[in-house]
Amino acid sequence: MLLLGWFVTDVFAQTGGSAASTEGINPLVSFGPFILIFILFYFMLIRPQQKKAKERQEMIGGLKKGDRVITTGGLIGTVTTLGEKIITIQIAEGVRVKVVRNNVDELKENEKD
Repeated sequence: MLLLGWFVTDVFAQTGGSAASTEGINPLVSFGPFILIFILFYFMLIRPQQKKAKERQEMIGGLKKGDRVITTGGLIGTVTTLGEKIITIQIAEGVRVKVVRNNVDELKENEKD
């Protein structure tokens, strides 16, 4: 019994002091972790996606006749006709396909396959 008392310490109940200790805390401190997580999400996820979408829209808006493009469906061709929403690409000699402008995925460097 003597050993048990050596390892166990006396515990005293606190009376009413816990409610008063939270009154002085600033509400911003309570929301601090949430604000920090939102800032991290913004800089690691949201901002890069917005930047990439903006670059893609600029690429689609800057298409011109003779550009080599790759569509989302995997077709590789040369732009022959430009419309506001639809472009025509030539994928082989004498084979032209109409594609919605937003389906252009990538602008390929002018190189021979």
